[in-house]
Formats: sequence, C-alpha cells, structure tokens
Amino acid sequence: MLQVIQNVRNGQLEVKEVPPPALQSGGLLVRTAASVISAGTEKMIMDLAKKSLIGKARERPDIVRQVLQKARSQGFVNTFHNVMTKMDKPLPLGYSAAGVVESVGDGVTDIKIGDRVAIAGAGYASHAEMNFVPRNLTALIPENVSFEQAAYTTVSAIAMQGIRLAKPELSEIVVVSGLGLIGLIAIQILKANGCRVLGMDLSRDKVELGMRLGLHEGVVLGEDDPHRAVDRFSNGRGADLTLITAATSSNQPVELAGEITRRKGRIVVVGAVGLNIPRDVYYKKELELRISMSYGPGRYDRSYEEGGLDYPYDYVRWTEARNIESVLELMSRGALDVDSLTTHRLSIQKAPDAYQMIYGATEPYVGILLEYDLKRQQEPIVSVAATNSHKKSDRLGVGFVGAGNYSSVFLLPHLKSNPAVQLTGLTSATGLNARQKAEKFGFSYCATEIQPLLEDAMIDAIFIGTRHSTHAEFTTQALNAGKHVFVEKPLVVNEEQLDAVIDSYQKANAKKTTGLMVGLNRRFAPMIIKLKDALDSVSALQMIYRVNSGSIPTSTWLHEADEGGGMLVGEMCHFIDLMQFVCGQRPSTVYAQSLRANSQKVSDYDNLSIVISFDGGSVGTLCYNTVGNSAFPKEHLQVFGGGIAAVMDDFRSLEIVKGGRPTRVKAANQDKGQSREVSETIEAFRTRGEAPIPFAELVAGMRVIFGARQSLISGQPVKLIV
Repeated sequence: MLQVIQNVRNGQLEVKEVPPPALQSGGLLVRTAASVISAGTEKMIMDLAKKSLIGKARERPDIVRQVLQKARSQGFVNTFHNVMTKMDKPLPLGYSAAGVVESVGDGVTDIKIGDRVAIAGAGYASHAEMNFVPRNLTALIPENVSFEQAAYTTVSAIAMQGIRLAKPELSEIVVVSGLGLIGLIAIQILKANGCRVLGMDLSRDKVELGMRLGLHEGVVLGEDDPHRAVDRFSNGRGADLTLITAATSSNQPVELAGEITRRKGRIVVVGAVGLNIPRDVYYKKELELRISMSYGPGRYDRSYEEGGLDYPYDYVRWTEARNIESVLELMSRGALDVDSLTTHRLSIQKAPDAYQMIYGATEPYVGILLEYDLKRQQEPIVSVAATNSHKKSDRLGVGFVGAGNYSSVFLLPHLKSNPAVQLTGLTSATGLNARQKAEKFGFSYCATEIQPLLEDAMIDAIFIGTRHSTHAEFTTQALNAGKHVFVEKPLVVNEEQLDAVIDSYQKANAKKTTGLMVGLNRRFAPMIIKLKDALDSVSALQMIYRVNSGSIPTSTWLHEADEGGGMLVGEMCHFIDLMQFVCGQRPSTVYAQSLRANSQKVSDYDNLSIVISFDGGSVGTLCYNTVGNSAFPKEHLQVFGGGIAAVMDDFRSLEIVKGGRPTRVKAANQDKGQSREVSETIEAFRTRGEAPIPFAELVAGMRVIFGARQSLISGQPVKLIV
C-alpha cells in the first residue's frame, strides 16, 4: 500500500509502498477513501524534522535532559546509537480520515465489514491506503455524509473539544483568533450554539471565507484594529470568550486575547501558540485560561484508545469518540459545512506536491484532501532488495518478527554484521516500520504477518522481538514450522503459555534438533563472564542483586497482566537467570515479599525482595524496586563464596577480591552482552541445532517467576518443580 512518510532526521517527505498493517484485536482494518491534511499541525512536524540536531534539541530540552542522564549511566556510545535509531524511525503523517471497513478484529461487535467509518488518531488515521484503527477511534458515517466530508471529522473534533472546554452560552460574544482549518470549523459550531462570533486572521481571504460560513464580523489583522472591532462588536464590554485557533510560535495571540477579553472572561487555547502569559493584564482582569487537549477525553489514555475501555457516559459525556459522532451529526443535518473549506484535491501519489505548497506557501490553501483508489490491490509482501533464489549452505537464514526500538539497537545490528547470517524476511505490525527496518538492515522482503516467514524454506531461524503477550504464540508457531527460535525475554507471561511452549519444543525436537533461545543477555556480558570464571571452583555462593529501576508508570502496557505480565515477569526474569548462571545450579525454592503484601495487582509486584535457594546450596537475593532514583546506578551485584568477594556495578565496573589481591575492571560504556548473545546463538543454531542456554534453564527461570507470584499471594515459600 502507499503511505506518506516523513524522515525525522532530514525532513525528507515521500510516498512509499509498504505492507498493509496487521489486524489486531479490538480494532479494524480500514481501506482509506479520503484523508485531510491538517496544515498547521503537520507543518509544525515538518519544521521540526527539517531542523538540525541542535535545532531539534532546542525545541525539546526535556528530551535532551533524558539523553544526558542516559549517557551518564550507559555511556556515550550506547546513548548515541539509541538516539540515532530513534531519529531514523520514519514518521507517519495524518490523523483525520474516512474509509471502508476491510476486516474486523476480535472484540469488535458493533461494526462490520463494508461499513463506512470516520477514523482518528496520529499513527492510526494516517495518510495511507490502509489503516489499523482501534474501535474507540472510529465512528459510523451517516448515509448523507460523504467520505470527503467525513475525512474532516477529527480536525472538526479538535475545534469541538476546545468549544466544549469553553462552555459557551447562548448569545455570548466570542472571538475566534486564527481562521485556519480549525478556526473556520469552530465559528460554525459556535454559530450552531447560538453565539455571536467575530473572527480575525492575517489573511483577508480567510476572513472573507469566514464571513461566508457565518461570522458576524471579520477582522483582518494588520489592516483593521482588533481592539476597536471587538469594542464595537461587544458594545464596549469585551469578548466573553476568546478561542485561539492560530498556529504560531509567536506570543501575540495570547497577548491580544488578554487585551480584548472582558474582565473574568475565558480564553481557550486550541492551536499551538506561544504561551508566555502577560501577567499584568491576565491578573487585573482575573481571566480564566484553559488549554484544550486535542479532540476530547481519552486522548493519550492508552486504556481508552488502544484498550477499548470507554468512560462512563453519565460521568464523561463527551469523549473522543462521542465528539467525533457529534461532529458527524452536525454534518448530517447541514449545520457544519466542510465542503466549502476544500481548496485542493490530490491523489495520494501527489501528496508531496501538497506539502511543498504548504511549506513553500506557493498559493493560498485551507482544506487539502487526499483521495485514494478503493479498488487498488494491496500486496501483503513488499520486496525491499533483490530476493536471493538460493541460500548459501553455510549461512543461517533469518526471519525477524517485531522490529521495535530494543531490537533495532541491540539485535538487528548484530545480525546484520554477522557473516554467517542471511537476512531474509522481516515483519512488524505496521507496514511503515517493517519497510524502514527491512531497508536499513538488509532484509529481502517485509510484511506485517508472521505466516510468510513460517512458510519460507530459506528461513532456518526466527527471531521474535514483539510485545510479551505474543511471545508464546509466535514461538510455538515457529517451532511447529520446524524453525529455530530466538525470542526476547520473557519466554511467556503465564504458566499455561509455558506448558504450551514446552509441548511444542518437545514435539519439534522429536523430529529434529531444534534450538529455542531466550534473550537473557546479561549472562553473556564480558564482566559476568570474567566473574563466572573467577567463581568456577566455588560450590556454594551468596548472591545479592539490587536493581534500582526507577519509576515505571502504572499506565504502561508492561503492567497489564495479559500484555506485559508486570515487572516481575517482564524484567525480573533477567536477574533470576543471571544468578542461576553465576552459581551454575538449578533453583529449588523461592520466597517473595512485596512492599504491599498479599496483593494480586500486577502493578504491586514492582517492589520485591525475592530469595531463591538453589539445589547446590547457593542462595540468591533479588531486591528490585521502582521507588528509588533513576539518577542512581541501576544494577549492583555482590557475590561471596570460597574466600572470594566480587562486586559488579551497572556493567560499568567489576571488582574481584581473591586471596587478598583485588582485580578491577572498568568500562566506558555498558556492555550487557547482546552482541555475544547474538553471535553465540547464531553459531549454536547453525552448527549444533541448539541454543546456547539449555532449555531446562529457561524453564527453571520462568518457574521461579511464577513461584514468586504464588509466594506473594500465600506468604509462604514455594517449592519449585526441578
């Protein structure tokens, strides 16, 4: 399918052929008929993308602070690679569109294939021939509303939310400052609400269009005096409400709003403008200033937008979805005219011309519609490089599933640089990410479903870097297809999945030797290898592992039991595996306590003390917390036994004291073992048909996790299945 993308690093904009997105539960695949370019918002994105690295840093000092903090903890080189990887990520443009439902995901029961829908959301309602959209970001289009009209729905909902926040009353005097797309929509909604509206803009053409759409009076800034106009329009009282819908870095709209709004009046900022509030005028008039957040309650709430949880109607009357439905209803009864806003219509193939017009201001514009061919064939696989008809016998054919940030920094570069690997197919949930990563790392083709990789005879091993909840499903599918598997941690998120993986692994190995590897990379770190060598002759060890993780928002998907499994499942498996590796023994008993005892909430499993007894007499204690300070080093491991004491601090330093003679190692950058992990996995798969970590150890580590969860509930130690 065709999609409009922006390169974040250099600002280049193009239309690319990418695979259509994958259908996911709780959402819809929508074949796009029309989308609207929101010129103000999208021009700001273009402006930022075209800035130099220093210019981008000046725009986002908050991110610069995060980068500097990461550099202090992980080293400059690692941080630089992280930043560059994110800069390479292409940006999908667009957030307001309409089309026809192509397929329906699990959990969606009120929309069917063939329905006409308006769709919303950056990253969802993109300028693309096909979009995956969660249910709460869609609305059915009334019969008498066209695709072109419905494409304006999200933009209109932004204006609607700003007006709802202002709570205008019948006959109130309202000033709309900025008559771009959102401002021209806002004046019509305000008029439908019974308000008297004055609009102002720098463009005479936009003011005249506003007059045709219902303005009671218009002001051309730079030609007319806005103060006199508002004074005359309000009989000397000032505006009851000023709605700022301009898009400018200037502070002038906020300053002017304070001057023309009456004492105790309201000002609502909808557009992106300078917000250096002039205290004197706002203080003396006791003005109320509000900033509208996009298109309604639910915006930026993952549980609403992606999880499908709606807010109770009686308590949150107007959500994102209900604002969208309200806008469509206004269009249906003729109270909102968006046809008059359309100044340009272009095919998706001509989208760069539209953006060039916007960026270069080569001609006047308001509403720019992109049109799509609903009958164009969508190919599930897109070739990226010349496909090899055969594979060299000494190379391992690799397919990759899920190319997120971690995979792009710590796995894919090592696969690309390994001469024993032949990169074949890559899949990701979004076609845009699949195409970009396949091109960057040298895969032959890309897709958004795993099936082409499972069926490809040239692929010997499948690497999986998707979200935790999918690990077990993709692992069993790959094992059943006779492929070696590398899956990022955790192997599974519950015991039922663990049983399923064990069953698939045993069946696969009954036919031939098949390797299953989990991304427990810390045991491959150079400092850990050195530590292991020093302790090799010691029979029993005392291990204390402190992890200062820093605050982790409870809203993250990691805390969802079925999605991420919480930090106990999603991250603590790393540290349990490392202690298992260091002592070389199998865990036999586990006892866990939390800061909130006897709780079954996944988010309460973030701050734990876990004590593990091993079958050879070793004992490991994991203290994992999120209530510390992220400026403090994250990981600290102390090991004692056989007259040896060792301390590893955040993979930046290691000290081993043996026989009274200390050995110290320091590193400029963290090395948590990902490079060696990948190379040893490739070698093991290719030459021995097995994984570098024995399968029994992978299973034992997960049993510790589930035993710790059981111990938290019961308050008692749990004996593990060995």
